[in-house]
Amino acid sequence: MKQFQYTRAQTQQSALEAIAKPGTKIIAGGTNLIDLMKRGVTAPDKLVDITHLPLKNISTTKTGIHIGALALNSAVSENSLVLEKQPLLSMALKAGASPQLRNMATVGGNMMQRTRCTYFYDTTMPCNKRAPGSGCGAMEGINRMHAIFGASDKCIAVNPSDMSVGLAALDAVAIIAGKKGERRIPFTEFHRLPGEHPELDNHLAAGEMITGIEIPDNNFAKNSYYLKVRDRQSYAFALVSVAAALDISNGTIKNARLAMGGVAHKPWRLFDAEKSLIGKPATEESFKQAAQIAMQGAKGYQYNSFKLKLAPATITEALKHAAGLV
Repeated sequence: MKQFQYTRAQTQQSALEAIAKPGTKIIAGGTNLIDLMKRGVTAPDKLVDITHLPLKNISTTKTGIHIGALALNSAVSENSLVLEKQPLLSMALKAGASPQLRNMATVGGNMMQRTRCTYFYDTTMPCNKRAPGSGCGAMEGINRMHAIFGASDKCIAVNPSDMSVGLAALDAVAIIAGKKGERRIPFTEFHRLPGEHPELDNHLAAGEMITGIEIPDNNFAKNSYYLKVRDRQSYAFALVSVAAALDISNGTIKNARLAMGGVAHKPWRLFDAEKSLIGKPATEESFKQAAQIAMQGAKGYQYNSFKLKLAPATITEALKHAAGLV
């Protein structure tokens, strides 16, 4: 590992001033960044520790819930407000990583984590995300875990976060601080698709940091579910995951939210499938129809084409659980 400087920020302003300098990165829980540094994937000159900043609060607002960027994944998943108002987020968090990692990982760090594509982590292999212009080893390689939506000829990696799938489904908003003040980004627009620049994971600008997220109130608490299909029961990334939330009245769907993980470079929101459910009965047939709509534009590769069948089956099953049919 390359030698680096370490400093602890005492204020948000001092953190912003520090990260404005090239070669400087923020560290909080470090559950992803330290791995990347050990493997030589990233090599910052300086780390700025922000764990002492007052960004761990979880509180109600006039329109929903505010969660600070330094709130631990474990704390959020067990928080009474989250369990009562946004249980889908708790389910998504508990599906991620392991209890030990959730006790260290922060909300902001989870949003910023990078892909777990093996070609990205292996510095002997070509990877446009790690080294732009070097090629994509996964394209013709072992691509079982890779994208079926939104990929480009430069990158077919997927975003690994379960939490982010839940937040995308819940219409969360990311709160960003920078030298020009605060700005807010809809969570569905925070992460990027690879396009021509897969090295860019999100729309966070240089010198900016995440300070929190807000989730608006909704009527999904009673009928929501997070389903994660993976190779083993714990500490494994999703082959396919689905965050499903329904507002059901007298057996009819009044509103719906759907997002998928393990299938794209960002949490993949299923807007058309959501629209198709509104006004329909909460039945397995309605859910199967929505799942087929959700798969429009999907493309498999040599080793991940099984996802083209697994994904709609997972959507249907998640919706059945959310509706209380199973």
